[in-house]
Amino acid sequence: MDNIICEVMDMYEIAVIPGDGIGKTVTSEAVRVLKNTDLKFEFQFMKVGYEVFKKVGAPVPENVVSEMKDTQACLFGATTTPVSVPNYRSAIVTLRRALDLYANVRPVKSYPVRGCVRDVDLAIVRENTEGLYSGVEFETEDSAFAVRVITRRASERIARFAFNLAMRRRKKVTIVTKANVMRKTCGLFREVSLLVAKDYPEVEVNELFVDVAAMNLVLKPQTFDVILTSNLFGDILSDEAAGLIGGLGLAPSGNIGDNYGLFEPVHGSAPDIAGKGIANPIAAILAAKMMLDYLGEDKWAEQVENAVVTVLKKGKHLTPDLGGSSTTSEVTEAIIAELEKS
Repeated sequence: MDNIICEVMDMYEIAVIPGDGIGKTVTSEAVRVLKNTDLKFEFQFMKVGYEVFKKVGAPVPENVVSEMKDTQACLFGATTTPVSVPNYRSAIVTLRRALDLYANVRPVKSYPVRGCVRDVDLAIVRENTEGLYSGVEFETEDSAFAVRVITRRASERIARFAFNLAMRRRKKVTIVTKANVMRKTCGLFREVSLLVAKDYPEVEVNELFVDVAAMNLVLKPQTFDVILTSNLFGDILSDEAAGLIGGLGLAPSGNIGDNYGLFEPVHGSAPDIAGKGIANPIAAILAAKMMLDYLGEDKWAEQVENAVVTVLKKGKHLTPDLGGSSTTSEVTEAIIAELEKS
């Protein structure tokens, strides 16, 4: 993980943002796991999301960002972003911008579950602040427009993040664009990425257009190490890749900047199953594992992941999305039990 806080601390101040729907459930389960390590945490619970918007008129209250900056990292659940509400701005997008969390990192790794493709171990590094998610949209009488913003500065720092990550992995970066069509925006992203690559001669570099990358993720995902791409492409490819390893219930992600990290499950708020006690907590627990990596707590990060793998391998405690009948809390309890053995 890049931008690791190298100095291990006696007490970690952690912002916890449950959000909406199952975000509340899975975040509390991840906190339970963290409390069963030997580390000391001070959890600061904060409210953002659609439910907050309905009460105060904003998904992210003004005080939240400043309060988050007083913590070392954030554990985030999931929030609802209703399409039908005019001018509603996604809470997570708002936080990424406000905290300049420019790198979205989504590891995709094979785990011992039904339907998982074997030997997949890749990371998608996605620029997190601009692209087609720039928020610049307008319409005329009969047309609507979205402005795709690609800047040299943002492209350079995300490329450098990806290459630094590759240096700690298998030293291979695949640059994904659609530069044959979007010659200016993807062209700039490609140009800058290849310039950064020159500073990392040990890293093997190749390029794919996004449609070819999508196909190769299905046909030969084992060939990928680090995928470097822009915002929308990375969002789509990472969800596709999650389908290879058992679904979004096993997919964590990190939003990382130079001074802060926010960690979350990839899945949404899933209002259809909220309150039923069947949401899969593993993505949130693996997000907590990513946070431990970020904080420099490598030993505990490894132990949390090992506990998850053991529970999955035994197959006795699985939520319905993985073919089981266990509740959310039963899965967490099984993981904690394995963690206590380590």
